[in-house]
Amino acid sequence: MAREEAAAAPQAGFAQRFEAARARHGIGLAPGETEGLLRLAAWMHDGLAGLPEAPGTAVSEAVLDLPILEQGKRLRDGRSSATALTEACLARIAARDPAYLSFYRVLAEAALADAARADAELAAGRDRGPLHGIPVGIKDLIDVAGVPTTANAPGRADAVAATDAEVVRRLRAAGAVIIGKLATYEWATVGPDRRGLFPPARNPWNAAHITGGSSSGCAAAVAGGLLRTSVGTDTGGSVRGPAFYCGVVGLKPSLGTVPMAGVLPLSPSLDHVGPVSASVAEAALTLDVLAGLGPEASAGRLLGRPVAGLGIAYARNWFARDPALMPEVLSALDAAVSTLSGLGARVTEVELPDYAGVEVAVAAILHAESFSLHAAALRDHPEAYGRRAFLSLAAGLALSEAELEAARGAARAFRAAVDAVLERHDVLVTAGALTTALPAAPFEKEAVWTPMRTIGFNASGHPVLALPVGFHDGLPIGMQVVGPHRGEALVVQVGHAFEQATDFSLQRPPRPE
Repeated sequence: MAREEAAAAPQAGFAQRFEAARARHGIGLAPGETEGLLRLAAWMHDGLAGLPEAPGTAVSEAVLDLPILEQGKRLRDGRSSATALTEACLARIAARDPAYLSFYRVLAEAALADAARADAELAAGRDRGPLHGIPVGIKDLIDVAGVPTTANAPGRADAVAATDAEVVRRLRAAGAVIIGKLATYEWATVGPDRRGLFPPARNPWNAAHITGGSSSGCAAAVAGGLLRTSVGTDTGGSVRGPAFYCGVVGLKPSLGTVPMAGVLPLSPSLDHVGPVSASVAEAALTLDVLAGLGPEASAGRLLGRPVAGLGIAYARNWFARDPALMPEVLSALDAAVSTLSGLGARVTEVELPDYAGVEVAVAAILHAESFSLHAAALRDHPEAYGRRAFLSLAAGLALSEAELEAARGAARAFRAAVDAVLERHDVLVTAGALTTALPAAPFEKEAVWTPMRTIGFNASGHPVLALPVGFHDGLPIGMQVVGPHRGEALVVQVGHAFEQATDFSLQRPPRPE
């Protein structure tokens, strides 16, 4: 009994706890016995307090920065738990998101219930896959049962969803922890706009610059280290633009690959749902769940395979002559293509149809379809919209059927041109945004045009991966990898090979003060 005899006198607080417990249990002690028993109890109390945390009871904040597959290993081998991971995620959101404003609503109670369920299932041997127990954020155009789907619109503050969107249902079936709703430009139109229902999300690399839109919260949350993956929408580049500007990965799948049920539409012939993630592999495994892809069709089935021998079409002239192009973007794209060539890919420069014609044609389709969806509400309830979104949605009011048919013909021609390139090459590489993220201040006065090369692929329906390929003045630069229809695995293969050969995806913005 040397240890308890050597123990210092118990602190008064524990002595009171000991006496209360003795009385509660009705344990009688003879004179002289209390001090010895108290010392033994205090020795155990103090010793246990000094032990390392037991596996699964808590996680270091650094675990949040590990890839999803590594987080999953820790959930399965007992080093962590979904509950502890979710608690750490919630704590980081509370600490950092006041600077990023990426979340509209954090679903802490429901997320912890999801996590507890995941822990119980994993303990019982029921493994639902890579996202089991992993926190995932949802753009606020996508329904989560019992939570408003606001679209950042004044008229939808109380628009509570009755059921989950199909993609959210699939995430839940895969065991994911739905942690909250993420920021969007109003109705996925224009922004950033401080007059929306919520303030705009901020770019973690530099809060004075835009995040891009409209999946602004997805990119800000992932870039800021709040999440490893999230779910956004892309009608003209809304998954990819924020990925370019915030230095993360966005994956727009082939048109129709991911169901749109329960997602607020903007332009049905152009709308896509896709992941915004911290890495190419994490975007792929998220897309597998969203699209219901099995192992044989998995977006990640070619991960790790070399790109030596693959044919890469480089659409350099499609953006290199644009006067809006930042020279550093061209340098970064040229260097990225050189890296792929160094990995053994066969690179050939190709031509695509003039972008200005593609852009105006697809923009006309978008505005015609969005006006058709909103015309009655714009007329009868203009107060339900922020003024900037109102004007954007009204822009299609004068388009004629003949003009719309001409626009659709141009979109079909662009799809055919891209298909022709991809018949001769495995993937197509080109720029995404022609600049780094622009300063946010001018956007507060009026909508500002941002030079991109994204919207054509919404009309053509090809899968497109957006990933970081460089930096300029502390802001990320992004590239697009375009594949044939249903060729998600190819763009993932190429993007992952580039990612592994460089360190751009590993760089993180400074922590908020």
